[in-house]
Amino acid sequence: MSAEVVQLPRKKRPTLDPMLALTASGMNSVNSVILERMQSEIPLIPRLAGHLISGGGKRLRPMLTLAGAELVGYQGTRHHKLAAAVEFIHTATLLHDDVVDGSELRRGKAAANIIFGNPATVLVGDFLFSRSFELMTEDGSLKVLKILSHASAVIAEGEVSQLTAQRQIKTSEEQYLHIIGAKTAALFAAASQISAVVAECSEEQERALEDYGRNLGVAFQLVDDAIDYDSDAAQMGKDQGDDFREGKMTLPVILAFARGTDDEREFWQAAIGGHRTSEEDFAYAIELIERHNALEDTRERARHFAQRAIDAISIFPDSKARAAMAEAAEFAVARGY
Repeated sequence: MSAEVVQLPRKKRPTLDPMLALTASGMNSVNSVILERMQSEIPLIPRLAGHLISGGGKRLRPMLTLAGAELVGYQGTRHHKLAAAVEFIHTATLLHDDVVDGSELRRGKAAANIIFGNPATVLVGDFLFSRSFELMTEDGSLKVLKILSHASAVIAEGEVSQLTAQRQIKTSEEQYLHIIGAKTAALFAAASQISAVVAECSEEQERALEDYGRNLGVAFQLVDDAIDYDSDAAQMGKDQGDDFREGKMTLPVILAFARGTDDEREFWQAAIGGHRTSEEDFAYAIELIERHNALEDTRERARHFAQRAIDAISIFPDSKARAAMAEAAEFAVARGY
């Protein structure tokens, strides 16, 4: 008589659904602020800003501010304007990034710079930055202003660091992590931290939320960079291979280059230098990255940072908010878009 095979239940794939449900009411208020504050007597400004703002982004950064407020039991509404300020900072950086990178797609549709031109895109990005600082000053907290203004400066430094590392094949993993810690994780950290500030939490709780956001941001960017070389990625919000064609030294390339043969390294030097960027070259790049397990190792590092994010909020009692934030960290790693 054969033994019965017991089928263990498969673990549910993490989603953003709990985070979306947790923050749905607050996000309605945040979206109202965004819609109101992106208006201008100059018609081009709301048209161009709306092109990106209504373009289907996850709005994860302002959600972090709302979720953090839920986690610490904040009952006020100050965080709604601040979450909108966070989204304006993020949107401004995306507009500027697309001009710097010469991007043609953003979130699956034509980038603003392609439709409206580079000068208008840069200037509307400046407008949104200014709106974000208006919202911060209206809140009246010098500490919040310091946190978000410092994050804005760090993001700019990160983008400049990435620019100087572009087409530099010898960029190290340490340099890369420093860049993404600045250009991506700084805003995740600030968005999470300010919810503890408005709730007048302890320094320990404030630091825990900042650590959560920072580690989540690193995990999120690691996966973004993996997706660019993932032939099985379910859904791309940009042209697959953008990083390759732009000569960006992301972790999958850094690992594949370090582990490659002399011939493979010669290919990477030519490719990152901008001399081998055809579709065939990109297909070969994916082959090398898969050969040396660089994608899985990039995601493994992302899992490490996501776990650090989850551990950071373990100081808080079990709650729907904490569970939703933990699942958001797991989603950041598991996602294919």
